This record gives sequence, C-alpha cells and structure tokens, in this order.
Amino acid sequence: MSQSPLTTPKALVARLESSEPLVILDTRSPEEYAVGHIPGAMNVRDIFTYLATSTSDGLQALAATFAELFGAVGISGAERVVIYEDAMDTGYGQSCRGWFLLKYLGHPQVELLHGGLQAWKAEGLPITTDVPTVERRVFSPAINDSIMVTWQQMLAALEDPGIIKLDTRDQDEWMGESSSPYGKDFAPRKGRIPGAVWLEWHRMMQKGSPIPWFRQKDEIARICNEVGIGPDSKVYLYCFKGARASNTMIALKEAGIQDVHMYFGSWNEWSRKPELPIEEGPPQPKPTA
Repeated sequence: MSQSPLTTPKALVARLESSEPLVILDTRSPEEYAVGHIPGAMNVRDIFTYLATSTSDGLQALAATFAELFGAVGISGAERVVIYEDAMDTGYGQSCRGWFLLKYLGHPQVELLHGGLQAWKAEGLPITTDVPTVERRVFSPAINDSIMVTWQQMLAALEDPGIIKLDTRDQDEWMGESSSPYGKDFAPRKGRIPGAVWLEWHRMMQKGSPIPWFRQKDEIARICNEVGIGPDSKVYLYCFKGARASNTMIALKEAGIQDVHMYFGSWNEWSRKPELPIEEGPPQPKPTA
C-alpha cells in the first residue's frame, strides 16, 4: 500500500520547527483566511473554484494555470506541501482536490492536514493574520496521466463492467433533482452517468466526532463493499468538479483500494456535452448506499 497522504497537527508543528523546505496551502476563501490561518500558510482559493475540462486544451490550461499559481506561492516540487481546509466534511473536499491537483502535476511530497483547521485549533495551536512573504519559484509539471480520466475514457468505461463508475455527489444530485451544489439549474442537465453506483462522500467521515476525521479503514472498506468495490476493484470517481470525489479517492486509498482514478471534469463537464448519455429521474433499483 502506498504511503498515507494524511498528516497530523503535531507532525505539521514538527515540520514547521525543522529546516525542511515546506509550503502550507490554505484552500479556504480569502475572507476566511484573513480572519486567521496557520502561521506561514498561503491562500490559494483557485484550488477549489477552478472548473476544469478534460479535453486536451482543457488539461493543458489546467496544468499551466496551477503551475503559475503554485509557483507564485513558492512551490517548485522540491519542498513538502501540506494542504488544509476548515474541516474535512464542510469544504466539499477542497483540500483533497488540492492534493489531487498536485499529484496529477507530478509533485512528489503532498500531505493533507487530517481534520483540517478544526483539528489544528483543537490542539490549541496558534493562528495568525500575518500574510507571509515568499519567493516565487518555477514549478514545472510532470503530468501523471495515470490518475486522470478524460470524458472519452469515461464514455468508453460505460461498456466495461469491470470498471466501477462511482458517483460521490450529494443525494439530490444523484436523484436527478439538482444539477450541482451551486444551484439546481447551474448545469444544463440533471441526472447520472449511466451505470454509476452511489456513495455520498459524507459517508467517508466519522459520525458524531467533534473533529471530522475519515472513518477507520475497515469501516470504509465495508461501505465500499455495499456497492461492489473491493481491494482489487478498478474505480472511476466523479462528482461535480472533482472535489468531493478527491475526498473519496483518499478514503478509498486509505482503505487499501489503490486502482482509483478521477474523472476530474465530472458532472460539470459531462452535463454540458449533449452528445453524452445520462440517466435522468430517480435511479432504478441497483446497489446504492
């Protein structure tokens, strides 16, 4: 199993106190960042807001945009990057989306602050309003195509029962009642990718915990088994724009399910291509969570 991308507040404190090159990324809104953030953190909101497409031009634009944004906050690829959001279950997986973006762009050392800023605060650790000054770096992507699924690959997967198409969106989107978290009619069509099964991303989080941690590995594996996902399954994930699905991707990997790939364009792209098939209305009975 690959090394876990999750880190703890105490581990982050140790990294801050060491001489190891380190960049901390805050994915929250600029307004939230201004109220208080982890010392040394830089705010890159585009990690959450950028809407990508999986065409050749779209992926080139994605790489160019984030090479510039990451370079501007001091990322070259030689340092460790730790990303956080407010909490793992309230930010729609935005820090996880940042992890995916950096891994897709080939960065070798990326970690998530497990539990987010809430976990940091719960440890009584300091918050600041100071904005650090950093030296711009050149970040040259080394694209990792193996974790990215294009709309063409997703379309081809509809004919392959060996690939599980996993929808991680909220229930109203899965049921075809809303097109997005931004509003019911934000995208032109409502529904699902044909043949998909559903695990709402929130299910990966512990219930009733004061800090929103991921569930234990055996719990995640049990939930995945409900829709036919096991240790050797090949899974294509999607949501609306790749944030909630990134959260689920990390949960699956933590549970030992490694053959996991992201349709990053997700419903935002799929629904805008009228030639692509969808299932509309309430889903027919099938294995769902």
